[in-house]
Amino acid sequence: MLDIKIFNSALEQLEEERGIPKEKILEAIEQALAAAYKKDYGKKGQIIRASFDQSSGKTEFSQVKIVVDDSTVRMVEESEEEDTTPKEPKEGAEGEEEQDLRPRFNPEHHILLEDARKIKKDAALDEEIVFPLEPKDDYGRIAAQTAKQVIIQKIREAEKVSVMGEYTGKKGEVVNGIVQRVEHGNVFVDLGRTVAILPAEEQIPGERYRQGGRIKAYVIDVTESPRGISIRLSRTHPQLIKKLFAVEAPEIASGVVEIKSIAREAGARSKIAVLTNDEKVDPIGACVGQRGIRVSTVTNELAGEKIDIIEWSSDPGTFVAAALSPAKIIDIKVNEEEKRAKVIVAEDQLSLAIGKGGQNVRLAAKLTGWRIDIEGAGGDVVVAVNGEEVNIAHNTIEQKETELTAEGKETEEVEKEIEEKELAEEIVEEETGEVRHAETEDMENITPEDVEEAIDKEEEKEGMSEDAGK
Repeated sequence: MLDIKIFNSALEQLEEERGIPKEKILEAIEQALAAAYKKDYGKKGQIIRASFDQSSGKTEFSQVKIVVDDSTVRMVEESEEEDTTPKEPKEGAEGEEEQDLRPRFNPEHHILLEDARKIKKDAALDEEIVFPLEPKDDYGRIAAQTAKQVIIQKIREAEKVSVMGEYTGKKGEVVNGIVQRVEHGNVFVDLGRTVAILPAEEQIPGERYRQGGRIKAYVIDVTESPRGISIRLSRTHPQLIKKLFAVEAPEIASGVVEIKSIAREAGARSKIAVLTNDEKVDPIGACVGQRGIRVSTVTNELAGEKIDIIEWSSDPGTFVAAALSPAKIIDIKVNEEEKRAKVIVAEDQLSLAIGKGGQNVRLAAKLTGWRIDIEGAGGDVVVAVNGEEVNIAHNTIEQKETELTAEGKETEEVEKEIEEKELAEEIVEEETGEVRHAETEDMENITPEDVEEAIDKEEEKEGMSEDAGK
């Protein structure tokens, strides 16, 4: 005997844990009972339906027949039933094969229109006529196994539809998950009700993922496949930055501050342009936060990726100049027809404007959507940017890096010299007992010869004092 209380409790648990409505589960149970009934007591071609009463636990069975006539089915003669050999198709006047595509009449599946109207006066073609069947409680092992498989299959289908509906709405959103495993460079992320995949090409370069670790990712695609729901995630998508800032900054979430454009090279550096819809709100300050807490939180989430925040402007010249920060611009000329900007910077600002490997100017071009040419103070075009392509003239970056390296070496030599002179001063103080201050003695004039001379004098004094004692 079925315990209704336990049965209803199980239905509620399935609905809560897997998000499947009770009605779908009851429908699966009714189809399973109908399949089991047909397996043990039905005939080929029958349409069996079951109706389960959730309050009493009783099941009623019925057979359904479809109303047909000569125009919808092919009647079979007795001689045709005996002769089971396939017949050759007939040829029409033009030599084309004629084939009767109407289904064969099956008394277990069909009922003729005239017979149906004896039961129901207003019966029409394709209508269903229901005949009650005797309920059965005793089913064989095969029928029970069939019912079990039907229930499992229907619950899986219902769960698939539920998950699809839930995560289709999350496309373009950020989800939290736990790293389940890493296979062939792809990361499988457990989202709770399903598992998503983070492909290798959507991962931040150099980032490592450990099993059981928490992860935030952007949902780029949700598709249905024969094997289930396929959810693709991304950690490199530019919109991930926007969604993370929306979590950290209420001004962005509410729409007071708007992120107009994003240029990103995942794992290295990003630039975002922000605009305020309220003059009283500073858009850059809203993103940075008190003591930089908001932008640092986003940076930590993106494995230390640097983020430049600039204020968006409707004036192209102002916008392009701001996008090239931290470099300072001397002058800028814009061609709005070609969407091209010619920027003039000082020689000492070239390396900042270009960035390592042209990264700064490339991101600025992505952010603004303009082609940018950078000229030195002498008027020579140093860098030309068109989309992803950065053309650097005369190996400017390498030259600047060489100059910086040379400057670094010179600085090291100067520091070493100062250390030697400081050491010399300490020796003089120890040997002579005289303190030489920077205010009264130029420290740079101290040489190793001065130190040797001071030591010789001290030794002479000691020798004279010894002779006097003798």
